[in-house]
Amino acid sequence: MSTIELTGDNFEQTVLDSEIVLVDFWASWCGPCRQFAPTFEAAAEKHDGIVFGKVDTEAEQQLAQAASIRSIPTLMVFKKGHLVFNEAGALPPQALDSLLEQVKALDVDKAIAEAQAQAPDAQA
Repeated sequence: MSTIELTGDNFEQTVLDSEIVLVDFWASWCGPCRQFAPTFEAAAEKHDGIVFGKVDTEAEQQLAQAASIRSIPTLMVFKKGHLVFNEAGALPPQALDSLLEQVKALDVDKAIAEAQAQAPDAQA
C-alpha cells in the first residue's frame, strides 16, 4: 500500500474510518524527515491493512498546530480512532516494524476500559 497525503480536509475522516493509521508529520526542509521517508515507504509496502499517511507541516500548519507538533519528524499511530502512539523522531526500520506489530496486537477497547476504570473520578 502506498502512502496518502493527509490534510485538514481528510485527516479526521481517515483516522475514524481506518482500523490503524500511521501518520508521519514532516517537512521538505527537514533532513531527518528526508532520511526517514524511505523507511516509512518501505513499511507501507510491507504492512497491509495499515493506512500510512503523511502530513506536510509547511502546507498544513493548522493541522500540525492542532496535533501539537513541536518537532519533526513526529510519528502518531491511531487505532480505531484513538491515539495510541505519539513520538518525535525517526525510527529505524526494525523499531518501526516492532511498533506496528505491537499496535496490531493491542486491544484498544480493553486498554481504554482499563484506563477509565483507573481514573480517579471512576472510583468516586
